[in-house]
Amino acid sequence: MAPLFPTTAILQDVFSTQIPFARPIPPPTTASKSSYVPPDRRFSAWSAVDDVKSKAGALSNEAQKEIAKASSAAQAKTGQIELYSAKYYAACTFGGLVACGVTHTAVTPLDLVKCRRQVDSKMYRGNFEAWGKIGRAEGMRGIFTGWAPTFFGYSAQGAFKYGGYEFFKKFYSDLAGEDAAYRYKTGLYLAASASAELIADVALCPFEAVKVRMQTTIPPFASSTFGGISIITGKEGTAGLYKGLYPLWGRQIPYTMMKFASFETIVEAIYGQMPKSKSEYGKGVQTGVSFAGGYLAGILCAIVSHPADVMVSKLNANRQPGEAFGGAMSRIYKDIGFGGLWNGLVLRIFMIGTLTSLQWGIYDSFKVFMGLPTTGGAAPPPKQTANL
Repeated sequence: MAPLFPTTAILQDVFSTQIPFARPIPPPTTASKSSYVPPDRRFSAWSAVDDVKSKAGALSNEAQKEIAKASSAAQAKTGQIELYSAKYYAACTFGGLVACGVTHTAVTPLDLVKCRRQVDSKMYRGNFEAWGKIGRAEGMRGIFTGWAPTFFGYSAQGAFKYGGYEFFKKFYSDLAGEDAAYRYKTGLYLAASASAELIADVALCPFEAVKVRMQTTIPPFASSTFGGISIITGKEGTAGLYKGLYPLWGRQIPYTMMKFASFETIVEAIYGQMPKSKSEYGKGVQTGVSFAGGYLAGILCAIVSHPADVMVSKLNANRQPGEAFGGAMSRIYKDIGFGGLWNGLVLRIFMIGTLTSLQWGIYDSFKVFMGLPTTGGAAPPPKQTANL
């Protein structure tokens, strides 16, 4: 007969596995490793920035390669350009045309407000107010009033200015001789730039007359550059296009003398503070020096030429037909006083500083493109021979 109650052995066998402390410890099992690695998102923004930088660097390298190819093709087509040859002066002339025409046209909105405030200082309280009013009344086209005569005039002026400066600098250097040219190099820079600007302003003056009248009459007196020339010559003859020539010379010649002489001096000083000579640096560094030197030179240019710039705007806008030059200047000065000659100076410093730096950067970049050296950094003094 089977027992009514389970034996001790049966109880132990059934319930021993339910006691936690009595359970046998299972052998450790190793999970199979997965090939998936979760992304580290802690620096995802940095990764995006690095990605953009790498792509920008790749694009920059490609652009540099394409520019180098284009430069090589242009140099192969023109042949080697010898310094101070006809090809050299032609290249400098074209470089000046591009540098001045493009940059002056780009800052037409600044020039528009400057000219209007010079003629009527109460017209606008600030640049943004002026652009807002002009934009609401005339749209974007109104903000760029005068861009066409600006482009034509300053392209012509830049061509004669830069090409003429290179020509006259060499011409006066040869006249003075190597030793005197180095010792009196600042005077040589001043003479060369003044000679070039004297001619360049004759090309600029008709377009400047149209530009100033377009920008200072509301609505503009003409809708096109050559239409404006026809209106002026129809009423005043050809002399009407040149009635601002003397004050233009008074503004531009000191401006250009300061622009070139200070640029050459500043660039020479920059290279003097650098550990290597100019020829040991790459073209990128050299054009960077040109840009920096141009901005500093532009600040000085703006200050020196600003009173004459105000007078040019006033004469082109307010000079009466048949009125003598001296009489017109006296009348305008009585109206505005000495302080009025400095209206818009801060804006002009910003505009001219930017303009000058961009012009030198573009001009020297074009020279590099054509296989020519950048401007500035005076040549070492000629070797002195011992007296026997």
